[in-house]
Amino acid sequence: MRLILLGAPGAGKGTQAEILSKLMGIPTISTGNILRAAMKNGTPVGLAAKSYVDAGKLVPDEVIIGIIQERLAEPDCANGYILDGVPRTIPQAEAMEKMGIAIDCALSIEVEDEVIVERMAGRRTCKDCSTTFHVVNNPPKVEGICDNCGGELTIRKDDAPETVKARLVTYHRDTEPLKAFYAERGKLKAVENQASVEATTAVIREALGI
Repeated sequence: MRLILLGAPGAGKGTQAEILSKLMGIPTISTGNILRAAMKNGTPVGLAAKSYVDAGKLVPDEVIIGIIQERLAEPDCANGYILDGVPRTIPQAEAMEKMGIAIDCALSIEVEDEVIVERMAGRRTCKDCSTTFHVVNNPPKVEGICDNCGGELTIRKDDAPETVKARLVTYHRDTEPLKAFYAERGKLKAVENQASVEATTAVIREALGI
């Protein structure tokens, strides 16, 4: 299955991608991770991306899609893949279609803005090993201390309410229109966020028939 995960920042796409990847035996392709890997490995597209990053500019869509195309050509993607974090805009989705990147389903995880702001405010990240916890859903054994390495847990700037609200504005303006884009192609499936990670996985499995 070739799957795109849609949803606001903090909707739980990364968590669900990890679970679905194990369930279906297909890799999760996270744009940020492959961009960093391509730059580190010095691939032609990676070097092109690096020149923009070094100049403090946004990496253009065609370079990002080129890196995704490179990654999807690897053997582990032969039976399918999960795209997390791309496409972010309709021009990116159109560029993917032009490059022949095929998609079976765009799955949108629906979460209300207020819930996202509340959820992100409870996130705590270890400043040493980057493991994330949540004060309600996944609390550390000792408050403020990472279970894995004993490092200090902090609130990332990205998770502060003002930052989250600004990211939600960008999401509604730039990324949410993708729902209509994929609905027109008969590829959109939307699931409502549930009270727990496991319950959300269950409704996703039902929607995908897996």
